[in-house]
Amino acid sequence: MNNDLPARRETAGLSQADLAAAVGVSRQTVNAIERDRYDPSLELAFKLAAFFDCTVEDLFDPAIDPDRLHE
Repeated sequence: MNNDLPARRETAGLSQADLAAAVGVSRQTVNAIERDRYDPSLELAFKLAAFFDCTVEDLFDPAIDPDRLHE
């Protein structure tokens, strides 16, 4: 899932550890999300969006192929 997390985090002047502490996860989790190696839980996605005062859709783009929705 594509995301805007690194840019928002860097704009806010935060390290991965700072952001992780703010939302209650490990730095490794933030790193994995930023590198598109881990999709956050719905709860974590909402926490991150709330932290950055944006919507989940502003922060994450699932890039869903509409032709594959019913597979």
